Amino acid sequence: MFGKNLQGKKLQENSVELEIDKIASGGSGVGRLEGRAVFVAGACPGDRITARIIEKRDSWSKAELVEILQPGKDRIEAECPWYGSCGGCTLQHVSYEGQLGAKKLLLSDAFQHIGGIADARICKVVPSTPYGYRNRMQLHRVNKPGRNEAAVGLKKRSGNQVLPLDCCPVADVGIQDAMLRRTLFAPPWTDRFHVFSHGNVFLVEGGRTERGRIRILDRELSLNVRNFFQSNVTVLEILIEDVMRFAMEAPGDGRALDLYCGVGTFGAFLSSHFSRLDMVETDKESVTIARENVQGPGIRHFAWTDDEWVRRVESREEPYAFALVDPPRTGLSAALRQGLTERKPGLLAYVSCDPATLARDTKDLIRGGFLLDSCAAYDFYPQTSHVETLAFFRSGDR
Repeated sequence: MFGKNLQGKKLQENSVELEIDKIASGGSGVGRLEGRAVFVAGACPGDRITARIIEKRDSWSKAELVEILQPGKDRIEAECPWYGSCGGCTLQHVSYEGQLGAKKLLLSDAFQHIGGIADARICKVVPSTPYGYRNRMQLHRVNKPGRNEAAVGLKKRSGNQVLPLDCCPVADVGIQDAMLRRTLFAPPWTDRFHVFSHGNVFLVEGGRTERGRIRILDRELSLNVRNFFQSNVTVLEILIEDVMRFAMEAPGDGRALDLYCGVGTFGAFLSSHFSRLDMVETDKESVTIARENVQGPGIRHFAWTDDEWVRRVESREEPYAFALVDPPRTGLSAALRQGLTERKPGLLAYVSCDPATLARDTKDLIRGGFLLDSCAAYDFYPQTSHVETLAFFRSGDR
């Protein structure tokens, strides 16, 4: 466990003393040495530590924690007994209030240093239940488990081995119960599989129940555990409500776009306001489920990539009154950024899972005539450095 079994180690060559300033995007603490950033896993902002340099680059170094000389105010003992060995969590040694502050700083730093935006309006950081929040997880098979050892687990922090687990504190209670009872087994054709638990719904990839229906706010949605679905339903519902408050500013008789629509999670709510809605998604199986979740005479579904949307969308059609984009970590492609600025929707909501690519894309969207209205961070993944963001843009032509 980080912060334990490190005290009193004899300092060796390449050891340094550091003050930790903040948390980096991968979860490591960051100190500075002779103007160079030093990344230390398990370090907490405010810590004064000794660390051993294990990798040097021109502008940064990587070090391992040796001793905590003085703990920062947000340093705590991790709740999980496997923390530091398991590769899932990276911030259990930081208080939850400290985690939220670190994520807000991660987002503002990305806007400033990558997007060149020093005054981004980060209006709030939406918290989550710190533990027991995760509804969807990927588990791994334990090859030849030993006696009284779980058959599934998570990847270790280093290497490619699987750590057998019969409990995971961040998992939903349904997943925790199944792990404790050891009723989860990987399908015979794979070494990893997904599970989903919410209320009385429990889905297992490769099992008899891969598909199910869950309630999100006042809607019932179908999903297949194989397909991507947000892993924190409670925070997802808050995000949807915030998206809809912004979308309601657009006229309901206008066209709307749901790009990277997945199984139609946002589209199911947008369709109640807009008479016409285009839903675009690369994954064909997700599009099939989206057709089930979002139906109506004004709904169109397209199994296209984002670049295909740019090539195929009819420029002569009425401009979109509202658009929602929810891309993967790579963000919007250059072609899509250009396509959005050329076919500028009146309002644009951008759901991002990576502050760096959001900041890059925001820079181009502003250059293309959008105004950044505001943004907020959503803590979908407590105990990790992962940050989800919802940014609102308005067309400068409005």
